Amino acid sequence: MTDRPEPAPPLDPAEPGWVWDRAALDQLTAATARLSADLLQDARLGPVTRRPPASLIRRWQDAPVPAGGRPAGEVLAEFAATVAPYPFGNAHPRFAAWVNAPPHPLGVAAAALAAAMNPSVAGGNHAAVHLERQVARWFAGLAGWPDGHAGYLVSGGSAATLSALAAARHRALSRAGHDVRRDGLAGCGELAVYASAQAHSCVTKAVETLGIGSGQIRQVSCDGHRRLDPAALDRQLAADRKAGRLPVAVVATAGTVNTGAVDPLGEIAAVCARHQAWLHVDGAYGGPAVLLLPEWEPERAGLALADSIGLDPHKWLYAPVDAGLVLFRDENQARDAFSLVPSYLRTSGDPDEPAWFSEYGLEQTRPFRALKVWMQLQHLGTSGYRRLIARDIAVAAHLRDQITRAPDFELLGHGLSVVCFRHLGTDTRGGHNLDARNERLLARLQRDGRAFLAGTEIDGRFALRACIINPLTTTADTDAILGEIRDCAERRPRHT
Repeated sequence: MTDRPEPAPPLDPAEPGWVWDRAALDQLTAATARLSADLLQDARLGPVTRRPPASLIRRWQDAPVPAGGRPAGEVLAEFAATVAPYPFGNAHPRFAAWVNAPPHPLGVAAAALAAAMNPSVAGGNHAAVHLERQVARWFAGLAGWPDGHAGYLVSGGSAATLSALAAARHRALSRAGHDVRRDGLAGCGELAVYASAQAHSCVTKAVETLGIGSGQIRQVSCDGHRRLDPAALDRQLAADRKAGRLPVAVVATAGTVNTGAVDPLGEIAAVCARHQAWLHVDGAYGGPAVLLLPEWEPERAGLALADSIGLDPHKWLYAPVDAGLVLFRDENQARDAFSLVPSYLRTSGDPDEPAWFSEYGLEQTRPFRALKVWMQLQHLGTSGYRRLIARDIAVAAHLRDQITRAPDFELLGHGLSVVCFRHLGTDTRGGHNLDARNERLLARLQRDGRAFLAGTEIDGRFALRACIINPLTTTADTDAILGEIRDCAERRPRHT
């Protein structure tokens, strides 16, 4: 005779966490909504950066795991007092460092609604699955792709690149008669991935993770505008084919993070077709501009010829993090690389149920990322996004023009909404002295907190880098950023 388990004790209505009547839920959501509204409204006020004090950081580091529960109101109050006052700063109009956009308010609401539904979007026949397929179809249509594509939301450009290169690796080795899913990379010969020095570091991470090795990245030279040179790519592919190397993929970029350069996608696509090489386009930053703005029509035509595309709606489409997107022109290429359906995931054959997203990528448990992208596209439309992106580019062009006209600044690079420059001051020695001076200036600027830029390297020279992807950033803000740089250079405190 087996022992019967003890019955579960009933939930205590006083127990924090699970028993919520409607009044308590309304109170919780109303308090959360107020905090969210304060964060969205206050993000544009005061200093850009507000670092937590050392005492608070030590308190977080030393605090033990809570043994007993606390009322939700107390937890929200602690958030308001100790977390909310110290944001990353990317929603501020004078934050122009990395490619971190402010969240659109409707996207914030969508993220909360998605969390309330809390589905696992690996597959099945429920609303989240069909909305995600619709979002992927919308972007594939903007890219000019016919039916037969696949796409899904991922955490960001790094995951998109990893997914795309995994599919590219599978196709290349399958054509060579090698089953990489079964046998791994043993005995498959020397592989090669092609990218310029301006490609994002996620390409290197993906190549390393896939076992190809960063030493197999063939760095293709750039033209005078820091764009991948199609003629150099053609020569490199021909030479490698002759030497017995197997091309896995070419990675082109629609908007490099460093300078905003857009590679000549049509010419690169023609080279890839000639050599039967997979073309992945990293459009994590600049992809929306290429998809939507009329001046990028030639590059958009090249984008339609890519085998895979990576986009980050949480960048220049202003969706809350995280929301990346990977698209495959041929859904079979993604499915061949990833599909694995264990018995516990097999379904009953519902005719309205599409193939599971987990058959096309690495993730099994997947959040409802698509809702915020879907809702924002419904709200803004492509025309609204077109105006917002064009405005960001115009503000960056104003900053570029101000730098070009100023005798104490030097322009080092500009593309899309990125402007790279350095402060000259009265120092005529240049070289390493000027690099070191601008590095110190940037550290002072970030520490002071009234403006926030990033640093980078342009042709071996240290540069200050501004990236404008905030519709609240005005030309007055970019003028003020230059003023802050001058003040930091002169070591004059400035009153706010």
